Order: sequence, then structure tokens, then C-alpha cells
Amino acid sequence: MSEMITADLVDLDLSADTKEAAARALAERMIAQGRVTDLDGFLADVAAREAQMPTGLDGGIGIPHCRSEHVTEPTLAFGRSADGIDFGAPDGPADLIFLIAAPAGADDAHLTILSSLARQLMDEDFKAALRTATDAGATAALIRGDEPEPTPEPESTPEPSAELEYTPEPESTPEPTAGPEPTPEPETAPAAPAAKFKIVAVTSCPTGIAHTYMAAESLEKAGRDADDVEVVVETQGSAGFTRLAPEVIAGADGVIFAHDVPVREKDRFAGKPTVDVGVKAGINRPAELIGEVRDKAARGETTSGAASATPVDRAGDAGDGYGTKLRKWLMSGVSYMVPFVAAGGLLIALGFAIGGYTINKAPSVAEHFVWTQTDSWAALLFQVGSVAFAFLVPVLAGFIAYGMADRPGLVPGFVGGSIALTINAGFLGGLAAGLIAGGVVMAIQKVNVPPVLRGIMPVVVIPLISSAVVGFLMFLVIGKPIASLQRALTDWLNSLSGANAIILGIILGLMMCFDLGGPLNKVAYAFAVGGLANPTEGSLKVMAAVMAAGMVPPLAMALATTVRGRLFTKTERENGKAAWVLGASFITEGAIPFAAADPLRVIPASMAGGAVTGALSMAFGCTLRAPHGGIFVVPLIGNPFLYLIAVAAGVCVSTALVVILKGMRKSAPEGGADGAGDATAQKGEEPKIPVAA
Repeated sequence: MSEMITADLVDLDLSADTKEAAARALAERMIAQGRVTDLDGFLADVAAREAQMPTGLDGGIGIPHCRSEHVTEPTLAFGRSADGIDFGAPDGPADLIFLIAAPAGADDAHLTILSSLARQLMDEDFKAALRTATDAGATAALIRGDEPEPTPEPESTPEPSAELEYTPEPESTPEPTAGPEPTPEPETAPAAPAAKFKIVAVTSCPTGIAHTYMAAESLEKAGRDADDVEVVVETQGSAGFTRLAPEVIAGADGVIFAHDVPVREKDRFAGKPTVDVGVKAGINRPAELIGEVRDKAARGETTSGAASATPVDRAGDAGDGYGTKLRKWLMSGVSYMVPFVAAGGLLIALGFAIGGYTINKAPSVAEHFVWTQTDSWAALLFQVGSVAFAFLVPVLAGFIAYGMADRPGLVPGFVGGSIALTINAGFLGGLAAGLIAGGVVMAIQKVNVPPVLRGIMPVVVIPLISSAVVGFLMFLVIGKPIASLQRALTDWLNSLSGANAIILGIILGLMMCFDLGGPLNKVAYAFAVGGLANPTEGSLKVMAAVMAAGMVPPLAMALATTVRGRLFTKTERENGKAAWVLGASFITEGAIPFAAADPLRVIPASMAGGAVTGALSMAFGCTLRAPHGGIFVVPLIGNPFLYLIAVAAGVCVSTALVVILKGMRKSAPEGGADGAGDATAQKGEEPKIPVAA
């Protein structure tokens, strides 16, 4: 196995001015060394990782990195920029750029080397040496951690040292005799050193290569700098993780989670004061985190340690602004609500399809069910779906509160959501109930209670008080105004026609295609689904427009890779094949790989097509009772032929735009789709462009 970094992978005069250009320049060095097989495919993977979280760190460091099938062996390239490049770090541009490339199946040994680099980056002397280095080979050796050759000592050195050993002896000998007075022994034994505050920490990041180990080193260093703190870290990286010994966890006084993916086996840390933040907070402000966990321990605050495998683990990061926190809390509720939407809504739609739109008048199947009658089966599907659909608002409210306050927020959240249904406050009432429940629980958790009550707080006291407060507010204070607002919104939807409906369709289409499954997409989708709880003509039109627009981006990317394949990499064309199915199934996220690799062209093109489709769907008066399903629920769509025309029109618009925008790129001629063009370009040959697109 060759060395991870060599002199050929070092650029001490990196001239790039953007992070994309920097990644490309360093990746081209990897291509030249045979470490990367497909330049564009690898850069798309780097961009996708960058889209998850900026890779800039305080102190002028950028560490773009990814695991990719286009990498042949673990490789590290280093570039030094004189002007600095923006990698999203809070303190400004980065001048030290490390591009880390790991194969999809990288072995643990090399990932361990990568983690050691991440730890080195926390050493100021190491960074200073990189900034003053003048030789690429020496820089590569420094990064590898090669030991310098020992300097041989001259042969004459031992002779004077022998005299020096002899000379001090007579001078040092009289000193004990010069002082005849014996040293008095202490009357009392020295006081034992104070017990250290013990902290266990877990660090992890999406890729598990760099941030994971940098956060670990930062926390351990902060612990060493504090005289009375001991920090032990468990790194849950790509190479797996070695669990902390149970006795170490049991003896800990506090816990720090610095992570951007769920903590594995989180229940091991239950019942201890816990600080839960993003991995960057572990890198940038370790001393502050240590102070926070000590303060929580002093107040007696503990957590239930619920082992969650959802993004809720990251909700409420102490380093986030209020707007970011609010978005995460709302997304928590929506993400848990969507499976109920899909199951319940599709069952209801199937019931209508089989039994007609009067099936909602059928008696309960528990009292009347005839095995041989189609209507009975239709009623069964409808009633099961209705039960599942009835959970939408309580689940939304419950998991918004969960995102804010962890498990103690579930009870008041579900109670508030159920009350919202009872008073006809609907979807808006569920949002309000979840936020109120989470806020009430967070306020209660800040109260310093006597130790004797701490054990029953999450089981008895918090659910009791928070449910009572939420119930009071929802029934008597804010519930009725929200119900009135919900009715006004419903009436407005029912009154939409002509230009107003088209404008709403355009707005919904833009929202569905802006972030391809992100917060805006989910807001538009949740708005449409909320109307299905009490369906009206207007709400059914909104649902149809939202699903139609959401199908456009992946279908457009699939079509573009088919008609103009040479504009896309081999990896993108493979993704295009899958995008046909994803788009047809109303999975907007199928376009994310394309947007991550080329957001400035893909996202505007997708939004244009989504706006066209949303406007046409509303103009055609298409309706939809199913909240999901794509083309597979076309029989349940009002005006299905016109609906398909609206989708096709948007797909054609997005495809045409993305092809035009990509064709206008002022770059070197692109070669074969398998990446051969990049290789031939480096050799100075004219790449051969296939005749057939």
C-alpha cells in the first residue's frame, strides 16, 4: 500500500479562490497519482458531503472529505492558500486545506491514520509548521508524522562529559554537610488532592473521518488544561468504535455528546447530566461545554438517555440560533408524521377508489362486514386509514415537543395535539400545541428540585404539570383563536379560483423544488396534508399541486441524463436511472445527488419546472385525496389526464433549462462519460465526444 500523502499531493501555492475550485485542484493531483478514477464523480461525493455541513474549522482550516467509490485507496492531499478560501468557518477563510479521500470500503488502519491527522490539527505548533514549510516533500513527511532522522553526536563528546561528571562531585558533596540542621518532618500528612470531575464524551460526524476525532482531541485537551477535570472520549467514527468501559461510564459525573449523527447505544449514559451539541461545538468551544456539564451537575439536572436514532437527537443545539432550533423542532414533528400520512392517506384513497366517495357513510366494519362484498372491504380500508390519519395532529405535536425536550415532552405534546383535534384547531393547533408542550417541559426541567424528587420527575411530575398547563392553554386560551384561523384558512382555500389559485400553485411548486425534501419542501407538503384531515375542494387541489410539483425534479434529471448524457458523469447517469422510479413515486429527494454536484444549475431549473406544474395543476382544477403515491394513484386524481399533462410540462421545462445551463458552462471540453475525458485532458489530447448523446 502506497503512502497516504506524498510530495506530489502537496500544493504549497494553491491558487483556487473557491472551495469547489480548491477541491478540484487537489483532486486532480489524486487523479494524476491514480488514487481517484472519476474526477467529476468524486467531486460530486465531496459536494454532497459539504452540503451536509460546512467543513471549515476555526483557525484557518478546511477539511473537505468524503467516502467514495471512485477512490482506489485512502488518500490525503494538502494545499496552502495565500489569500484564504471560504469553507464556512465562523472565523473566516481557511489557508490550510486538506482533501481527504476514503474508499467506500476503507480499511480501519488507514482510517486510524486519518483520525490521527484530525487530532494533529488541534496542535498549534503543527499548524505553524505547515504555514512556514517551503518544501513539498518535507510537508508531506510532517503530515505523515515521519520521525526526523536522529543527528549523530560527535565522538569527542563522551570525553569532556566524563570530566564534567567528575567535576561536580566535590562541589555537590559538601552541600549536605554544610547544613547540620535536620529538615523538620511535617507534623501532618499532606492533604489528598481533590477528586477530579469526570466526564465521558461521545463524538461523531456524518463521514466519521475528521470532525469526529478533532472534537475528541479538542475535548481531551480542554480536560488536560483544567486541573480538576478528567475527560474520556468514545469516538464513533467510520472505523467503528470501542465502547467505553461500563465502570468508566458509571463513575462519570457528566456526559458530553458532540455529534451530527445519532449516538449509538445512547441508553448507556442514562441518568447523568448531559450536554448535547453538534460536533463543531466540540471542536470550537470545548471549555464552554465542560463548564455547561459541570453547571448541570451542580443543579442536579439529568437526562433519561433515550436511545434515539433520529435527527431529534440534534434538535436544540446550544450553538444554533432560535430560528434554526425552531426549524429542527418543526421538522422533527413532520418527519414522524409522514409515515402516518402515507399509510392512512393511501388506505383512505384506496377505500374511495374501490367503494366510491360515499364509502365514508358506511357503518363500522366491527358491526357489519360481509366477506363477499366489495363495499365491505372498501369500508375496511377506509376506516383503518381514518384511524391512522387521526394520529396526524397528535403525532405532529408530540414529536415537536420531543424534539424540544426529549421524552418528557411526548405526553403533553400528544395531549395538546388531541385537544387540537377536539376543538377543531387542526394542523395549526397541532403546531402550537407541540411548541407549547416543549416549552413548558423545558421550563420545568430548569427548576432545581430536591434530590429526593429527581427520580420521579420524568415519570410523574413533568407529565402531570405539563399536561395540565398545556390542556389549560389549549382549551381556554389559544385553542379557540387558532380554530377560528383554521376555519378561515379552509374557507379561503375553498374560495380560490382563477388567478389566485394559479398564484398559490406557483408558490407551492417553488417551495417543493427549492430544497428537494428539505424544510421548505416539508412545510408545503405538511400544509397540503393538513387540509386532508377535513377535505374540501380547495384542500384537494392543493394536495394535487404539491404532489405534482414534487415529482418534477427527479423526473427532469432522469430525462436530462437520457437526452444529453454527455453533460453528466457516469455516476449521475446511473442516478438518473433510479430517478425515474423515485420521481414517479413522488420522492423529490431523488434529485439531491444532482443538486449537490451542481446546485446553481439544477435547483433553479427544478424550481422553474415545479412552478409551471403547480400553476397548471391548480388551473386545471385537479384534485387528489391520496397524500402520496405519485403516478400509482392516478386513478384517484380528479382530471387525471390534465394532471399528467401538468407534470409533463414541468418536467420538460426543467429538463430544457438544466441542459441549457449545463451546456453554457465555460470549462474544458468534457470527455467520455466514464471519466476518460479528464484523463485525456491531462495528457494534452483532445477528448473524443461521442456522436450519440
